Amino acid sequence: MIRIVTRTRLAALEQGAERALERMRAVQASADSAYAGHLRTVYDLTADVEAAERAAEADRADAEIAREILERTEAQLADARATVIEQAARIDALSGDLDAMAGAVVLLHFGQLHSLHRTARAAELHAQSFGAAEGGWGPPSGRPASEVGWRIQSLSSFAVPEAGEPG
Repeated sequence: MIRIVTRTRLAALEQGAERALERMRAVQASADSAYAGHLRTVYDLTADVEAAERAAEADRADAEIAREILERTEAQLADARATVIEQAARIDALSGDLDAMAGAVVLLHFGQLHSLHRTARAAELHAQSFGAAEGGWGPPSGRPASEVGWRIQSLSSFAVPEAGEPG
C-alpha cells in the first residue's frame, strides 16, 4: 500500500519528531544532573564514613591508652596501699617497742653494761640470779659506778642530747 504524505503532514511529523528529540534531550539532561548529584552524594557519604572510621579508630586507640594508664595506675595504687599497710604495721610495732622501752633500765655491773630490761624489777631478778643481794637496791649513791657491784639506771640517762638540747 502506498501512502501519500502531504507537506503539511510531513511538516507536522518533523515538528513532532523535533519536539520529541528536545524532550529526550531535556530528560537526558535531567537524568545526567540527577546521576551527577547521586555520585556527589555517594562520594560525600563515602568520605564521611571513612572519616568516621578514622575517628573511631583514633578513639579506640585513645581508649586503649587510657585503659593501659588506668591499669598501671591501679597497680601503683595497690602497691602504695600495700606499702601503707606495711608501714602502718611497722609503725605499730615500733610504737609498741618504744612504749615497752620507755621505762627500760640498764643493769650495770661495776660500771659496765651487763643487760637491758623492761622494768627495774626484771633487772633486780636478773642481778639476783648472778648473786646480787635481794632488796639491796636503792637510789644511785654518789660513788662512781665502777665501785658499785650492781646498779640499775634508766635507759634514758644514757641518751645523747640532740643539738640545742640541754645535756
